[in-house]
Amino acid sequence: MVHIKPKATEFDLSSIVWIRGTSDQQIDDPVEVAFVGENILMRNGGTDNSTVLVFTRAEWDAFVAGAVDGEFDQ
Repeated sequence: MVHIKPKATEFDLSSIVWIRGTSDQQIDDPVEVAFVGENILMRNGGTDNSTVLVFTRAEWDAFVAGAVDGEFDQ
């Protein structure tokens, strides 16, 4: 069975509970995430109509592991 990752337009974004990182409380454009079933959604929390990115659990885990390892440090 092939699993096709859903697009952001396939979610009812008005009913999703977004989580903002505690370190982002004072930032104007914080990153927000939402865990919806097997998917993780991410958006710019500064505006309700920003682009929403959809990740699978494996993609999200790889992203978090890279961040912890400093892969995205400049």
